[in-house]
Amino acid sequence: MIRVLVSGANGRMGREVLKAISQDAECEIVATVDIKAAWEDVGEILGLGKSGVKMESDLEAAIKSHRPQVMVDFTHPKSVVGNVMTALRNGVIPVVGTTGISEADLAMIRQFCQDNKATCFICPNFSIGAVLMMRFAREAAQYLPHCEIIELHHDQKLDAPSGTALLTAKMIAEVRASHQQGHPDEEEKIIGARGADFEGMRIHSVRLPGYVAHQEVIFGDVGQTLTIRHDSLARESFMPGVVLACKKIIHRQGLIVGLDLLMGE
Repeated sequence: MIRVLVSGANGRMGREVLKAISQDAECEIVATVDIKAAWEDVGEILGLGKSGVKMESDLEAAIKSHRPQVMVDFTHPKSVVGNVMTALRNGVIPVVGTTGISEADLAMIRQFCQDNKATCFICPNFSIGAVLMMRFAREAAQYLPHCEIIELHHDQKLDAPSGTALLTAKMIAEVRASHQQGHPDEEEKIIGARGADFEGMRIHSVRLPGYVAHQEVIFGDVGQTLTIRHDSLARESFMPGVVLACKKIIHRQGLIVGLDLLMGE
């Protein structure tokens, strides 16, 4: 049985994680942490009655008291790195869905894992469909190098562009040379109208109520376009990937970024 701590357990994603983990026969919730707890016992939110697993506000204290093997983190871009390092220093494997981690922080986490033979998993998008979308986009970019990325999320998302859009752009950049798209004399009448520039690709972020998590990659060539799109219509769509990661990551070492690296094992 894999012992799991859920960090950010009282958030919208955290609640879904609790439901998914509690329904899996190979995992066990041993601790829940949230700085804004509105309930005391994990069983209350799951409708299962008292479970004996209490909500706590101190992550390190919860780790030391309950000794989880894995910490699932869906918290805040400003707190996630601190949570990751707290887990790593205490021998716990972070499984991170919080986005907004900088390249510098990723390098720091990678170095810590190398120096201490530790493990950390960071995933911009736990939806298996989104992973396939990124794979297909990478393959298409080998033949259709002119592309733009449009990502659409709910209006409470704090980082832009999304982690999924950034990872998609990095995967595309692996197979195509950097080049400037559009007319060389193009002029933005309003700064930012053409989106962010990544290796010549344009990334556009939409933030509106009603969306959950959506992305399309549009490729263009002479006389044709190709659009690869994925839509997460509910947060439940991420949960099979979260559970998969909790099971697979305990057999790995080092920093691993992206669910595609765990799929198919």
